[in-house]
Amino acid sequence: MSKEKTIIVGIDPGSVVTGYAILKANRSRLKPITFGKITTSSKDKLQKRILKIHEEITAIINEFQPDQASIEKIFYAKNVRSVLSLGEARGAIMLALEQSDVPTYEYTPRKIKKSVVGNGRASKRQVLYMVNAILNTKLKKKSSYDISDALAIGICHYNKIKSNL
Repeated sequence: MSKEKTIIVGIDPGSVVTGYAILKANRSRLKPITFGKITTSSKDKLQKRILKIHEEITAIINEFQPDQASIEKIFYAKNVRSVLSLGEARGAIMLALEQSDVPTYEYTPRKIKKSVVGNGRASKRQVLYMVNAILNTKLKKKSSYDISDALAIGICHYNKIKSNL
């Protein structure tokens, strides 16, 4: 894996909002290239939302040609219906990554928070703060949580692989 730079895509899956981040990495530095969110309407049928997520993730992969992907694992939730739709969104994302031969790594929310904040039980606000500090971004409060989570997922993966870059 020793090359001049590695492109990492970090993805925070969701059936209504999916955050993504493209990061350029080498052994000594991690730099955001772009980040954003894919938003679907909760009024649309799930299959229409899943298709949009798949198509947009595929377009992002085609544009930025990531070398590796990192994605958040599903966590336990009380609402079974939301966990199922999240799983379907993750499936669409993982299908797009596999179709493009992008090696994919999964991390639990606790592992991501511990890697970025130093505390596996950190709040979304703490994650946002640390992402801004680490990457010198200027994301704002609540409306950016899906994006800051995607960036955090990318940072977590970078922390795992940087000694091999």
